[in-house]
Amino acid sequence: MKKHIRLSRSAFLLTLLTGHGLAQNPIILDQFTADPSARVFEGKVYVYPSHDIQREPGSGKAWFRMSDYHVYSSDNLTDWKDHGVIVSQEQVPWVDATTYSMWAPDCIYKGGKYYFYFPAMARDAGGKGMKIGVAISDKPAGPFVPEPSYIKDVAGIDPNPFIDRDGQAYLYWAGGSRLRMARLKDNMLELASAPQIVENLPPGFKEGPYLFERNGVYYLTFPLVTHKTEELAYATGPGPLGPFKYAGVIMDESPDGCWTNHQSIIEYRGHWYLFYHHNDLSPEFDKNRSIRVDEMFFNDDGTIRKVIPTLRGVGITSAHDKIQIDRYSAKSERGSSIAFLDETNRSEGWKAVLRKAGAWFRYDRVNFDGGKPESIVIRAIAKAGGIVEIRLNHTAGPLVSRVDIPPHGDWTLVKAGLNEIPAGIQDLCLVSKNSDLVEVDWLRFE
Repeated sequence: MKKHIRLSRSAFLLTLLTGHGLAQNPIILDQFTADPSARVFEGKVYVYPSHDIQREPGSGKAWFRMSDYHVYSSDNLTDWKDHGVIVSQEQVPWVDATTYSMWAPDCIYKGGKYYFYFPAMARDAGGKGMKIGVAISDKPAGPFVPEPSYIKDVAGIDPNPFIDRDGQAYLYWAGGSRLRMARLKDNMLELASAPQIVENLPPGFKEGPYLFERNGVYYLTFPLVTHKTEELAYATGPGPLGPFKYAGVIMDESPDGCWTNHQSIIEYRGHWYLFYHHNDLSPEFDKNRSIRVDEMFFNDDGTIRKVIPTLRGVGITSAHDKIQIDRYSAKSERGSSIAFLDETNRSEGWKAVLRKAGAWFRYDRVNFDGGKPESIVIRAIAKAGGIVEIRLNHTAGPLVSRVDIPPHGDWTLVKAGLNEIPAGIQDLCLVSKNSDLVEVDWLRFE
């Protein structure tokens, strides 16, 4: 007899708050993206990243290479729309387009206009300095029109605009391993005060400032190198200009050796989210990066709990969409791994590899509402044949389906019936039941 399993009240509330869709890290697969600046505009989340491009053979040393900016939007943090190029180095009169130096940008709204701030090497800098310019639009996705010149008295990278509750605007930026800040005039194009250095921060290389306010506390966040690569750190203060006091680490340095990280933090529908990047699609070259998002939490005293990077990401995945089990929430220590589907075209994503009986992957937050499923479809390869089980919550949880994968050397779609009919929001566990190699691309309920 088939059983029905209902969601808990907490899971139901999570659905209302977060929505549903295909949520996983990295959130963009079809191109390299880095330095994500997330903003909430018009009820949606817009992300303004930099755009890493691959170096052409013979075009110089292997280094950062960026020539334009895209913007992405989502109303559920899972399904992202690419609005295309909003600013390119060829559009900006003052930019030296031979330098490919369109680094980390940001965007802010004020008085009916959207102001997009970006750094680049200026033609008149003689290759010795970065300047910061502004492009303006009536809409968050553009089109943006660049100003003819850069901001006077600002030299550096990683601009971060902030508007306080009283309407006063500020600009933060990095340069020479120091963070700087100043007030902006109402026109958002000129400084209203002399730049000042942010004091009382730890020694070490610092860049990428991003300021936000919560419950009257101003959080200045930034990448910081204290060992080998960048961790994400923060300081707090009573106002936009501080004084700031160092408060700790938000995210540890990458265990995989990706040298850079870059963050932004937003509140959306009652939840706080950390946007950052990693070199998921380019593990051998950390100058081609991809943006991620994970949820962030605060302690009762206002300090930030350390964020542990995940592949699963945020949001809720519909059971009727392809569930990319390789973007797992957890997996067995032995016998399970992930690999690219195609090393020559990594934008196709990854596959889950199970090498022994008992190997498993767990994928959190799958929503079975929206139609009662009757079967499951798995895209898999098992040259010698294989058996996998789909269970709820953990390897010994209720059995949803047992799938016999026929011996075949190519990807095969296998359909199987259901022993349990899940309902509501559930965690799924994929378990191998034999010792032969099984590879799984995705699974879906129909």
